[in-house]
Amino acid sequence: MTLLWLSVGFGLVTTSVLALAALGLSLQFGITNYINFAYGDFMALGGFFTYFLNNEALHLNIWLSMAIATVAMGFFGVLINRLLLGPFARRFTSSHYVLIVTFGLSLIMLNVIYSIWGADVRFYSLPPGSALHIGPLLLTTSQLIVMGIAVVLVGAVHTILQTTRLGKSMRAMSDNGTLAMTSGIDTRMVTTVTWFMSGALAGVAGAVLGVSEGNLTPAAGELFLFVIFAAVILGGIGSIYGALAGAVVIGMSTEISAAFINPAYKLDIAFVALILTLLIRPNGLIARPGMT
Repeated sequence: MTLLWLSVGFGLVTTSVLALAALGLSLQFGITNYINFAYGDFMALGGFFTYFLNNEALHLNIWLSMAIATVAMGFFGVLINRLLLGPFARRFTSSHYVLIVTFGLSLIMLNVIYSIWGADVRFYSLPPGSALHIGPLLLTTSQLIVMGIAVVLVGAVHTILQTTRLGKSMRAMSDNGTLAMTSGIDTRMVTTVTWFMSGALAGVAGAVLGVSEGNLTPAAGELFLFVIFAAVILGGIGSIYGALAGAVVIGMSTEISAAFINPAYKLDIAFVALILTLLIRPNGLIARPGMT
């Protein structure tokens, strides 16, 4: 029973990381209508920039380093869209061309990370913390902060989408970009803000992944990308709240299953859950049009 509750605690942390990543990917897909296969490398770059500020440059507190890296990755996402992905998307109507570009971008970003930081495993300088008993759960201070970051950012995105003019414009553009443009919505501005939010969420997801895993490697983002895809597809492609629901299912099932099977196979459970869900609900858990 103790092992089960430990797995539930790990599941909550994994769900938090996965929710941030899946939310950012879904936001970007909802507006642009193409998948960014370099998203895992955005995460890795965010994690390593956090490491740079935390261990190499300014030796800042890990959470302050994470906040700065998050904002920087937001601007990096806008830059990549303005200079690379946006021009391709406008020039070619088929999304296949942009997908190929994101594959190439993924390789370039991965090699840049390798060239700067090498292939060695890196570790953040985390403040000393102790394990805390919360009911039957046993969680460290860092894990609780990671979960708190996820709750705050997911809540902030929800508030923006549901209560602000920007959020309404984003939802309108997700439903029908052409109609949104003819209705007077500044689609260029909405796209820019969306890329900032997506890049920032990727950056913070990469950093908290390093905190939750206890180490940082250049390939960690690419490996985690497959789990993100599983969560997004399971929840329903293009659905923000579907992605969050998928993150809960995938995050909890992978970690709880590790209490009963070899942990090396826990990621396989993510795809088993995906297949079983799609057999019952082919369009995902929350199959709704637009950014809902």
